[in-house]
Amino acid sequence: MTSANLILARMGEITLKGLNRGKFESRLMKTLRRNLHPVGNYEVFQSQSRIWIKPKDEPSREAIPQAIEAARMVFGLVSVSPAVSSLQPADTAGLLTGAVAFVRDYLQQHPAARTFKVEAKRGDKRFPWASPQICAACGEAVLEACPTLQVDVHQPDFTLFVEIRESILYYSEKLPAAKGLPIGSSGKGMLLLSGGIDSPVAGYMMASRGMEIEAVYFHTFPYTSDRAKEKVITLAQRLSDYCGRLFLHVVDFTDIQMELRRQVPEDMMTVVMRRVMFRIAEGLARQYGCQALITGESVGQVASQTTEALVCTDAVTSMPVFRPLIGTDKDATIELARRIGTFETSILPYEDCCTVFVAKHPKTRPSLTQAEEAEAKLELDALTREGVSKVETFRLV
Repeated sequence: MTSANLILARMGEITLKGLNRGKFESRLMKTLRRNLHPVGNYEVFQSQSRIWIKPKDEPSREAIPQAIEAARMVFGLVSVSPAVSSLQPADTAGLLTGAVAFVRDYLQQHPAARTFKVEAKRGDKRFPWASPQICAACGEAVLEACPTLQVDVHQPDFTLFVEIRESILYYSEKLPAAKGLPIGSSGKGMLLLSGGIDSPVAGYMMASRGMEIEAVYFHTFPYTSDRAKEKVITLAQRLSDYCGRLFLHVVDFTDIQMELRRQVPEDMMTVVMRRVMFRIAEGLARQYGCQALITGESVGQVASQTTEALVCTDAVTSMPVFRPLIGTDKDATIELARRIGTFETSILPYEDCCTVFVAKHPKTRPSLTQAEEAEAKLELDALTREGVSKVETFRLV
C-alpha cells in the first residue's frame, strides 16, 4: 500500500435508487462513521457519488490500513481505495509531478512490477485536458522517470488511477467491500442462531440486504455446556462486526426441552421442537420490534428441513420466515462462512440442543396433522411464555 492520505469509497446499488436514495445514503454514512470510530478520528463526507474518508490527525492517518478494513465491512459499499490527494489545486504541472511521485512510491513497495497502464476520470471539467490526454501525459511522464516500466494496457502489473476533482487523486487499488444495502434500510429480523455453520451465514446474508439483526439462541444447560453458549456469543460478536449493534437473547430451554422429551413421540421430536422454538422466537421478535424470522435452513439438508417439515414449522407463526440459504449448496455456504470469519468458530465441537436431543430415526415427511397430534399433550401457551420470559440478553457491538 502506498502512503495514502485518504480513502475513497464507492457506493453500489444505492446509486440506482430514486427519490428515497437520500435515506439509504444517510444510513450508510451513519454505519460507516460507527465502524470507523474505534479505529481513529476521520472526516467522512460525500461528493460526486464518492465517499471520502479523511484522517483528522496523524495517528488516524497511520491507521488507514485498519480504517480500510473497517470500511470494507460496511454494507452498501462496493469498493474502497487507499488514495493520495495532492494538496494544491488541480493543474497540468502538478498532475504529472504527482503521478511520478505516486508510481515511485508504488515501486518501492512493489519492486517486481514491470508494466502499468493509466486510467483517468475528469470530474472537474474545468481541467484543460480530457481523460485520454491525461492518460497519455501521465504515461509519458512515468515512462521517462521510471525506465524499468513499460506500458501494457491489457494485463498490466498495476494500474495508475487518476481522478481530477478540486485536487488530484492517485490510487492503484480497488479493494472489494461488502456490497448490499445499508443496515436498517430493510426493517428488522430475529435470527434463530445456533452454533452451526449455516445460521450465522443466513444472518449475514439478510444483513447484507439492509436488515437489522437480533438473534435468539436456545440453551439447554447442562446438556449443552457453557462453552456452547460462549461459541454462539462469539459468532454473534463476529456478525456484529458487519451488522453493528446486535442483541443476542439466550433462552433457557432446558425445562422446555425435558417436557418435550416426556410428552412427544421420539420420531416427531425434531419437528415439534422446531415448532416450539418458532413460537418463542416469534414472541421475542414481536417484543423487540422485528418483522420477520431468519433461519439457516436449506431444503433437504437434514430431517427438519424437508419441504414437509418446513411446512409444519411455518404453520405456527404468522411472521414471514426468511431462509436465504434455502437453495444453497453446503460447499457454497462453507465458502461464505470462511470469507466472513465464522467458519472456524462454527466447527468447534460444542453441541447445541438441536444435536443433543435429535431422534435416531426422525420422521422426514411429517404432516401438519401429525405435528399437531404429537404436541397435543403440551401446554403450548405456557411453554411459549416460559421461553420468552427465561431469557438472558447480551449486547454485542
